[in-house]
Amino acid sequence: MRQKRFGIWKPLTWAQLHERAVHVGLGLAALGIGRGAHVGVLAENRVEWVLSQLGAGLVGAVTVGVYPTSPTNEVAYVLGHADAQVVVCEDQEQADKVLDARDQLPALRAVVVMETKGLGDVKARAPHLVVGFAELEERGRASTDRARVEAVLAAQTLGDVGLVIYTSGSTGKPKGAMITYGNIAAMAPGIIDRLGLDERTSHLSYLPLCHVAEQMLTCFVPLYLGSRVDFGESIRTVQEDLREVAPTMFLGVPRIWEKLHSAISIKMQETGACRRWLYQRALAACAPFAHRDAGQRTAAERLVFGFWHALVFRSLQNFIGLRRARVALTGAAPISPLILQYFRTLGVPLVEVYGMTESSGMVLGQRPDDIRWGTVGQPTLGVEARVSGQGELQMRGGVVFAGYYKNPEATAAAIVDGWLHTGDVVQLQDGHYRIVDRLKDVMITAGGKNLTPSEIENAMKASPFVKECVIVAEARRFVAALVQIDFETVGKWAEGQRLAFTHFRSLAELPQVRELVQQEIDRGNAQLAEVARIRRFHLLAKELDHDDGEVTATMKVRRASIYKAYAAEIEALYR
Repeated sequence: MRQKRFGIWKPLTWAQLHERAVHVGLGLAALGIGRGAHVGVLAENRVEWVLSQLGAGLVGAVTVGVYPTSPTNEVAYVLGHADAQVVVCEDQEQADKVLDARDQLPALRAVVVMETKGLGDVKARAPHLVVGFAELEERGRASTDRARVEAVLAAQTLGDVGLVIYTSGSTGKPKGAMITYGNIAAMAPGIIDRLGLDERTSHLSYLPLCHVAEQMLTCFVPLYLGSRVDFGESIRTVQEDLREVAPTMFLGVPRIWEKLHSAISIKMQETGACRRWLYQRALAACAPFAHRDAGQRTAAERLVFGFWHALVFRSLQNFIGLRRARVALTGAAPISPLILQYFRTLGVPLVEVYGMTESSGMVLGQRPDDIRWGTVGQPTLGVEARVSGQGELQMRGGVVFAGYYKNPEATAAAIVDGWLHTGDVVQLQDGHYRIVDRLKDVMITAGGKNLTPSEIENAMKASPFVKECVIVAEARRFVAALVQIDFETVGKWAEGQRLAFTHFRSLAELPQVRELVQQEIDRGNAQLAEVARIRRFHLLAKELDHDDGEVTATMKVRRASIYKAYAAEIEALYR
């Protein structure tokens, strides 16, 4: 592993990682943590996050991650529900959240703080609870009980729970999915096989480690392969870190790919007419064979791509930091096929994959040499899949989680006769699965037509000017939408048009911006059936916010909350 600190990449060998993890584990043991205890981690991605997880496992404890962007009430719920006894926090800000909620955390024994800055202030609040991370490691280093680790490992079975990963809670309270070591053992080989990964693979870890997607690429796969993981200085420096590291593997949720698309669009708006013309010519020339892997292309296609790569695409790949990527992934939510095609046209080998917390990670994925637009490919190694009479995707195999923590009713509903009921509607196309939508999100109009919101919304979000689109159609006579503009991209466009604005609301309320969004919606509507087209829309005057309960920590839309908050605006669309 490598951690960037103050602009310098500091390496950590596998031997050093193991030794420090043992120290952390024995330090946790000194705090009273043993087999079956729960250790919370509240931090951005960094080496200490992984050390906490591995250290907890070495003494038989279970790691519970919490999103560092979560407000105090959400932190209190997850840690309280998980019965966390120790919480490892990144800094004073995260520790304060835990201390503010300690009345709701009866099991809490200690709060461990990674950063030394502000540690004194945190200790002053609760001197009997707070321990520095360096102090924790030192306690473990001084321990004479190293045989404890060997005893725990000798007694460990594949059925033991190693992680509790909480769902995003887009429709209710988050649920804690228990992931066993057997689940990890079943998951990693499938990913390695499908994506063609090896020990030379390098990965920049930046998506939250409390999410199963980042866990599988930062922890599960590297432990199997001995491959390298890099941690940047902050989530805010991802773009700069990508350019420095140039990883061979990269995972981005759809919002990341949409943001990269918008960033390139902004640069194209700022450049000269000649470069814009070359850019458009390059896209038009290479799009027809974008679905084919480099090895599948004809000599003529390789010649065409090589020419445009040298002239245009190489610079764009350097700009987004993916010049060395051998495979890039998008998952966790549906993505517009147009975005997928766009990046493959640039020469970024982007594939769409599917997984969920309850499946321990990726279980469906496109093969790099078998791309079908709009599908998520076929089941990975060791995974069985079937489609129910309702069109629901169901899966079976070693990847299926052990159940929800303290929620046997939800577990019984999710796993029936060994089959995981995903709640996702799918269609089979030549053996490849296409995700239609969440079963509970499918809408029926007043005219009795079934609509899939994600298909409509993704058609609109393919535009660099549209950041979010939430459609309204249930029991309505036509489709309407709440639209959030991309402030940065639309702002650059407005500057080019010499339009004055001061903040998000003033920009969104410009008549010219409404006309721009209407044009983008018309473009998206052209790809949809008549019944699915958006006929009216309301431009949001603010960005959807996690703190307001409008989106989850993973930026998934909470439809019920948004429909309630914007009830008046929605009703106005149907008058």
